[in-house]
Amino acid sequence: MNLRPRRTDEPELNLTSLIDVVLLLIVFFMLSSTFVQEGRLRIRLPEARDVPVQRPAKEAIVVTVTQGGGYRVNERDLVNASADTLRAALLKVAGDERGAPVTLRADGRATHQSVVTAMDVLGRLGFTEINIATVNDAGAAGP
Repeated sequence: MNLRPRRTDEPELNLTSLIDVVLLLIVFFMLSSTFVQEGRLRIRLPEARDVPVQRPAKEAIVVTVTQGGGYRVNERDLVNASADTLRAALLKVAGDERGAPVTLRADGRATHQSVVTAMDVLGRLGFTEINIATVNDAGAAGP
């Protein structure tokens, strides 16, 4: 007869996978909680009047780029298509006023370089309100 006490193995739980899952849940909740806090910001936006203040109308300057790459300022042809001539014409029309709106009208067949040159001259002179005129194609189907 064997009277020795039996050695019993203690039950063992493998916690490695449980720890991995818990750490992943902690990371997930930490990340999602920062997104939730952004929605809780209470911001009081400034109020504006219903009617915008009307600024005095300034005479608009129209720069036209022709198909051949020539320039026109307020429907007056320039002597040549150089950037210096365009600059001189704009200085003559605008004077010291750089806040006047400028509309850039370019022929669809004009070279890209001539349009970029006109925009460059306007930017270097300090014009800040430059509009590019386009045509709305009424016959085109919408999305």
